[in-house]
Amino acid sequence: MITFPDEVQAAYSRSKNIIRKTPLDHSPSLSNIIDGDVYLKLDNIQKTGSFKFRGAISKMTSLNEKQRKKGVVTASTGNHGAAVSLSMKILGISGSIIVPENIAPNKVENIKNLGGTVEYFGNDCLEAEQRAQEISVTTGSTYISPYNDPMIIAGQGTIGVELNEDLSNIDTVIVAVGGGGLISGIGGYLKTVQPNLEMIGCSPKNSCVMYESLQAGTILDLPSKPTLSDGTAGGVEENSITFAICKEIINDFVLLSEDEIAAGIRNGLEDHHQLIEGSAGAAIAALMKRKTELNGKTVVIVICGGNISSNTLRGVLA
Repeated sequence: MITFPDEVQAAYSRSKNIIRKTPLDHSPSLSNIIDGDVYLKLDNIQKTGSFKFRGAISKMTSLNEKQRKKGVVTASTGNHGAAVSLSMKILGISGSIIVPENIAPNKVENIKNLGGTVEYFGNDCLEAEQRAQEISVTTGSTYISPYNDPMIIAGQGTIGVELNEDLSNIDTVIVAVGGGGLISGIGGYLKTVQPNLEMIGCSPKNSCVMYESLQAGTILDLPSKPTLSDGTAGGVEENSITFAICKEIINDFVLLSEDEIAAGIRNGLEDHHQLIEGSAGAAIAALMKRKTELNGKTVVIVICGGNISSNTLRGVLA
């Protein structure tokens, strides 16, 4: 398990000269909707276009020299793979990225452009993760989990460090949830420094495994339907440490239709001039869906990524 806030602060110390400190932008239009103050944490302009770079560089800067020489292996639906690829390039570490067959083509290209070696396996991120873990066992390389690792969670928590530096009176933070690494890191950290803060998670109705697992009190193995929020899609690894953290820190959970997510993406583009992916659109949509409950509050929406394909964007705008 991760120790908050110490491990997050340590991750920030290791990575602050490598990651990009992303802007916290006030949104007049969304603020008007809730008669409060809404800010967008723009990690869509983080290196590789996603918050995932924070976790990857946190984990890989924590490896000792022997581990670095043996290399790394990971699994990804795109953003985590790109983050690991760039981290490998920066740190001079070899490795490979396992991706599911149905991954968005633009995300594969992003991984390859950053120098990563790609291998296809399975139909969702959970199957790809299992394959990567097998490779780790047989080769001795370090498996870099997308979310089920204290150093990954600590890296994602560096968003919380930056939020606390920029805004001391946050009422609510809204975060899209897949495996739960992002909300675990941010919420685990922020609730130690701003203890009255509320964390709202959100997921597409088409793939809400963490939500259903929290409702059931145990991690479930559930199918996922296609969703615009592909960055949060798929299963949750058995015995993932994020489950207990999510159970502890998430105060509310919002499930969203594909139309609502599309509206969130359009809002990011049209009202805020930000190219955002579906998981970030889901977070904006969650504020719209909870606007009555959030009336008068200071809210941060984590804009977790901007890697959306041109085909998907055309469909959303149409």
